[in-house]
Amino acid sequence: MRANGKGLVASAVAAVALYALIWVGWSRGWTWIERLDAAALEPAHRYGIDHPGWVTGWDLFCTVLSPGAFRIVALALIVVALLRRRVRIAMFLVVTIELSALLTEIAKSLADRARPDTAFVDAWGTAFPSGHALGVLVAVTALLIIALPAVDPAKRGWLIALAVAVVLLIGAGRVVLNVHHPSDVVAGWALGYAYVVACWLLLPPRPPVTRPDGTPAALDTAR
Repeated sequence: MRANGKGLVASAVAAVALYALIWVGWSRGWTWIERLDAAALEPAHRYGIDHPGWVTGWDLFCTVLSPGAFRIVALALIVVALLRRRVRIAMFLVVTIELSALLTEIAKSLADRARPDTAFVDAWGTAFPSGHALGVLVAVTALLIIALPAVDPAKRGWLIALAVAVVLLIGAGRVVLNVHHPSDVVAGWALGYAYVVACWLLLPPRPPVTRPDGTPAALDTAR
């Protein structure tokens, strides 16, 4: 996987700007954000009331693929990496996946947004940003960064598609369950993306690629 450093920085800055825009928007009661949130929450709530099995299924899905589950998997991979003396990979997984929990709690405490009153299931903490959206995006992206270089190039597209599907479905599930406003989910994705990009650039799991003249080349995780 090749990624241009400047392009990554620009995309991360854009993600932070989106996060800030959503934060300001809901805190000041911008009508368009309230309408978008309601347009997703209200029909999801009506459908869920009439279909309890639907709600149970989504709750199970979001529990099995929760950020906590990914952190347990990451912890096992960290131990394996340390046993194999792959210290850079271990450090990358610790900072990205494990410490994303701290980022989530800090962001939630700063915003202190209440969850929707129509939530179908209990959820700890406040709403903004969605911890599931943030944590799963960070975990899936970090694992992709580690895994893709070892995957057959012909199969990388399928793995990326699966990762994107998991991230999107978890975000959708939080709205279906009415435990998050859609804006919470988008904000979680935005902040999570900016965080994992920052970790990738500042603490790459593999040594940066350099040109023959010794100058840094574009970030390349395929080595």
